[in-house]
Amino acid sequence: MIDQLWLVLLGFAGGILGSMIGLGGGIIVVPVLTFLGFSPTAAASNSLFAALSNAVASTISYSKQKRIEYSLGLKLGLLSVPGTILGAIISSDVAPDIFKVLFGLVLVASAVYIFLRRNLESRQKTISKQMMVFAIGASFFAGIISSFFGIGGGIVFVPLMVAGMGMAMKRAAPTSQLILLFASLSGVITHSLLGHPDFTQAGLLAIGSFIGGLVGARLSIDIKERYLQILVSVVILIAAGKLFYDSATGFGVVGF
Repeated sequence: MIDQLWLVLLGFAGGILGSMIGLGGGIIVVPVLTFLGFSPTAAASNSLFAALSNAVASTISYSKQKRIEYSLGLKLGLLSVPGTILGAIISSDVAPDIFKVLFGLVLVASAVYIFLRRNLESRQKTISKQMMVFAIGASFFAGIISSFFGIGGGIVFVPLMVAGMGMAMKRAAPTSQLILLFASLSGVITHSLLGHPDFTQAGLLAIGSFIGGLVGARLSIDIKERYLQILVSVVILIAAGKLFYDSATGFGVVGF
């Protein structure tokens, strides 16, 4: 177990960033685990424990700051549950190279969102019936992404609340953490029933992620967001490039 203590630091780093930007720490944790040779299913299921721990810590902190929209968060969180169950089931059969390509695309989308997130903010909107129907479908899709990739699904929920529902970013990211609590919990349960995670590794990631979630929620009040956007976007794009390269090598597209 001692030689796996680095997982606590990885969970901590992912927890801080996941809490501050509302996407969940899996966008950091999963690429690192994948680069180190973890199978897609192991990386996703272990990371989801960290996402759950991060969501719990962040929700506690943001609740004290009174920045969570509980009614909306509970509805979207529960709507994501069926998708998380499906995502965990289909993750069992994915080939590593296919997983790397798909996750690379998710990382690119995450980087674009992080870099442009301020531009998404708009005035408060009246939520139409059409938007609620769209939100139901988006929640199901986010649930699949959450459990399949082990990232929580915030890449869907935060833009949905900000661009689609007119919620301020200062409330959307905290509300996203409440939603991710439901999504990650149902994903963790399903992955565990399927025998996917290594509970020692998942536990170490969860410990670090919980502490990181508390720290990230506090830092989100004072940090200069633009600097964080640039740093995280660059790191994520580098990780995406590495995933694309590795997958191309696996497919035989790149060779020496």
